[in-house]
Amino acid sequence: MGASEDCVHPGGIWATELCAKTLFQSPEEGWQLYTSAQAPDGKCICTAVIPAQSTCSRDGRSRELRQLMGKVQNVSQSMEVLELRTYRDLQYVRSMETLMRSLDARLRAADGSLSAKSFQELKDRMSELLPLSSVLEQYKADTRTIVRLREEVRNLSSSLAAIQEEMGAYGYEDLQRRVMALEARLHACAQKLGCGKLTGVSNPITVRAMGSRFGSWMTDTMAPSADSRVWYMDGYYKGRRVLEFRTLGDFIKGQNFIQHLLPQPWAGTGHVVYNGSLFYNKYQSNVVVKYHFRSRSVLVQRSLPGAGYNNTFPYSWGGFSDMDFMVDESGLWAVYTTNQNAGNIVVSRLDPHTLEVVRSWDTGYPKRSAGEAFMICGVLYVTNSHLAGAKVYFAYFTNTSSYEYTDVPFHNQYSHISMLDYNPRERALYTWNNGHQVLYNVTLFHVISTAGDP
Repeated sequence: MGASEDCVHPGGIWATELCAKTLFQSPEEGWQLYTSAQAPDGKCICTAVIPAQSTCSRDGRSRELRQLMGKVQNVSQSMEVLELRTYRDLQYVRSMETLMRSLDARLRAADGSLSAKSFQELKDRMSELLPLSSVLEQYKADTRTIVRLREEVRNLSSSLAAIQEEMGAYGYEDLQRRVMALEARLHACAQKLGCGKLTGVSNPITVRAMGSRFGSWMTDTMAPSADSRVWYMDGYYKGRRVLEFRTLGDFIKGQNFIQHLLPQPWAGTGHVVYNGSLFYNKYQSNVVVKYHFRSRSVLVQRSLPGAGYNNTFPYSWGGFSDMDFMVDESGLWAVYTTNQNAGNIVVSRLDPHTLEVVRSWDTGYPKRSAGEAFMICGVLYVTNSHLAGAKVYFAYFTNTSSYEYTDVPFHNQYSHISMLDYNPRERALYTWNNGHQVLYNVTLFHVISTAGDP
């Protein structure tokens, strides 16, 4: 029987893609799971396809059992989302508690008098508490959700009691065992939905048309969901100006932004924001720079050994795209090429604190033949062009040091992609396409073995 997980799509203007329901009648293959999103706070799009059971569709009572199992599944999924969101919000509230204690101590020490500078500092710190109200509102909403779940559980108990009277004690116990096993399996599956194989890319969602033909834009992959800041970097070489918009809505309207002036210019468009810092390639060098936005300073910079630069080994579109930085579910990556690798793509895990190379892989794919590339779940996906008709053509799996050729098309609406990057928080591809800032949702495929299932 096919069981479609009733998950919640991540918020935002690109929340348009629907899950395709799938029916799979082959019990020996194990469960098959499709998902388009699974953010760290539990929001997701997914479909779980469960092997057919021999007891299905026998009579009306079987249909009733299937409906009951579907309700249990929905309750299980809702509890999973609630648990993940509550954990995230609790971490945030704890961090705000420290800030509030600090503010309280400063106010007590002021003893009724504050200088203009101290007042402004306190005002700035108080502004950091503003998101706390939305978190508390979410707690109120979650309280209502708990009440609803309690009512659903009460209804399920009544249904089970009615079936017990009809089927007898043994049938009820067997049913209860199956329901509990199903709930446990669904919970286990939800825990494993973090990663999978790319099987599809949605239609493009144009967010804005702004800037020149080349550039990059991004959000912080490690920020909590309440932080929706957008960073914008126009051009592909010698640029130093980074615009930071407060929200995605502000980015769309072109308002409420601040400017960062980098101490060293960038090359290419392969920048990434990770945990409050910008990682980029210093112009006319193979140096990686980590710039911290809050302190407006360079925390560390390091040469990437042997990496080509200055259009030595760019993507097919050129643009000083020799070095491309990426973040996926497992951390920070660099994609580049060296002379020793004969122009083939090298992918390296980087330590985000020191920028040292942790491990490298030679993919064997010529970088000049690649339009763009992105990482999902430790897999490097490469497109065969940056122009119209492009598709995801090659995949390299770092966990097995193996590769395969793929055929995943996507609609290149404006015919010239100069930046393509995956955001694991939102399960979306960010692109800069001929002066347009565009998003794509992705669909990942999972097969979870259930050997020994009854």
